[in-house]
Amino acid sequence: MKIVVLDGYTENPGDLSWKELGALGELTVYDRTSLTDEQEIIGRIGDAEIVITNKTPICKSTIDACSNLKFIALLATGYNVVDVAYAKEKGIPVSNVPAYGTASVSQYAIALLLEVCHHIGHHSDAVMEGRWEACEDFCFWDYPLIELEKKTIGIIGFGRIGQATGGIAKALGMKVLAFDVYPNDTGRAIGEYVDLDTLLASSDVIALHCNLTEENTNIINERSIAKMKDSVIIINNARGQLIVEQDLADALNQGKVAAAALDVVSTEPIKADNPLLKAKNCLITPHISWAPVESRQRIMDCSVENVKAFLNGAPINVVNKV
Repeated sequence: MKIVVLDGYTENPGDLSWKELGALGELTVYDRTSLTDEQEIIGRIGDAEIVITNKTPICKSTIDACSNLKFIALLATGYNVVDVAYAKEKGIPVSNVPAYGTASVSQYAIALLLEVCHHIGHHSDAVMEGRWEACEDFCFWDYPLIELEKKTIGIIGFGRIGQATGGIAKALGMKVLAFDVYPNDTGRAIGEYVDLDTLLASSDVIALHCNLTEENTNIINERSIAKMKDSVIIINNARGQLIVEQDLADALNQGKVAAAALDVVSTEPIKADNPLLKAKNCLITPHISWAPVESRQRIMDCSVENVKAFLNGAPINVVNKV
């Protein structure tokens, strides 16, 4: 059984092992494969029965060209890079890793928020540059500092990660509002479920933790921003396509949105013409919420189990119901 990993470097830059996966078949691991050169993708899959991908797309024509393909596994939760409907037509199960980053992504969301509130990196740099040594007072700060206790955080998408973020926010003394299409008792123990308009109008901080769907693409746009409080803070480490980036940039530059902290953008890596790069009070990091070694090890472990289950004839974590 031939197994090909198309883009293994971000999952395993050298601090993990492919050994367990390699024990399941003839394994080839590519660090990177072009996201746009379909012929390279097809050539690297070749006659492999199993392909493992993170962000390298597998479309209808790629599936047709790789006639030996029998199973697709994702090194991620999101599966929009694979034409799962067509894979189903062809009888090819597609499995993802459903719950590996709850702790790391929620922790990172709060880290983004705390950086907005305190500008810790900036003030550390200022000290290293000698500004504290030269200061006439015993302290200084260059930005307003924000206390979160008794403020309201609205979380759009209140699944595992959203609820974990809500739990941390609640521990900081924040009121938690949630919008989700599937309310549950676990969520009710953390926050109050409200409709989207109520969340937008009532929240001092809005955090995005929803999967990307046709219904919520561009959910943060000129119209929804207009419904928000003045000086709202927006946190997004879910999917960049949830936000109309020009609308957010305009709101930042006009002061309607006080700050945005983002770990994702609509096109990744980010393009030089992304309007958020020049927007006021916008913090952007390079999609690393998921990347602690503990989190990546869970991806590796789950991916091995996904392949084992397929080989045993009972695939698990299948997203296209084959």
